Amino acid sequence: MTTLDIEPPQMAVLYALALLPLGLLQVIGLKLSRDILTSLLRMTVQLGLVGIYLKTLFALNDPALNSLWVLVMLVVADFSILKRAGLSRRHFFLTTFAAIAFSTVFVTLYLMVLVIQTPHFYDARYLVPLAGMVLGNCLQSTVIALERFYSSLRKNEQEYLTYLLLGATRWEAVRPYFLESIKAALSPTIASMSTMGLVSLPGMMTGQILGGSEPWLAVKYQIAIMVGIFTCTTLACLLSLKLSLNKAFNELDILKINKNSP
Repeated sequence: MTTLDIEPPQMAVLYALALLPLGLLQVIGLKLSRDILTSLLRMTVQLGLVGIYLKTLFALNDPALNSLWVLVMLVVADFSILKRAGLSRRHFFLTTFAAIAFSTVFVTLYLMVLVIQTPHFYDARYLVPLAGMVLGNCLQSTVIALERFYSSLRKNEQEYLTYLLLGATRWEAVRPYFLESIKAALSPTIASMSTMGLVSLPGMMTGQILGGSEPWLAVKYQIAIMVGIFTCTTLACLLSLKLSLNKAFNELDILKINKNSP
């Protein structure tokens, strides 16, 4: 069984579908047409370039090139996390990078070597898609964890300082905000796992079925990737928060960062 191709005329029909939400938003007075059209154009160009690159990457299947691609993904994800969380790249780039790099590489290699058992641990056909799915979900949760933690600390700074004055250590004082932010970050993943198969068919499973895989094989891969995503997300959130503490406070345990500081 082969996947049906989408020819250029059908792609044009596909883009025409976007005219419906564009028209509706225009009717209600929400002027987002320029942003949406720009996003559609960027998505098309970026995915087109990635498609060309991945075709070459899969054909060569070179360990150095595959590793370089994963490194680029990690760096871009790191910049995106810090920007969306409103944190300084100068202070937090290395700590966040270490957290997401360790979590993503560990989980991806675990899945490839011990679960799927690919012929080579650097096989681009598995490495790039698995790392991309794991990292993409990890990114969203890490943003929530960092943003929630530091916004809660800023909002409740007097309460935090009171804990310190009463003799609490830095960890004891930040622990309530730490636990709250981890819970908020993991909630979407936990909710997704609990409703998967009943409320929605996941993208990876749907893609494999459309690609000709047997449904049960697609189910096993989906379970594997969801366990991997949950593990990577938990590790990345815990590590990114824990590693960031030494950068966020001065020697007196006073929060020294401001939102969106460069």
